[in-house]
Amino acid sequence: MKDVVKLTVYMADLSGFATVNDVMAATFTAPDPARATVEVAALPKAAGIEIEAVLALPVCLG
Repeated sequence: MKDVVKLTVYMADLSGFATVNDVMAATFTAPDPARATVEVAALPKAAGIEIEAVLALPVCLG
């Protein structure tokens, strides 16, 4: 997970925001990725949460 630099978290209900914070704290170590959380009216297939991740992968020049 060290290559994750930004997360966008889409939640159908922000009442679970503290749980998301707990999971993020258990998953990532400093430096934490940048994160935006957005409450949405609905997600595909009635999902409660969707997470988009941006990774910065090292370049292999060989």
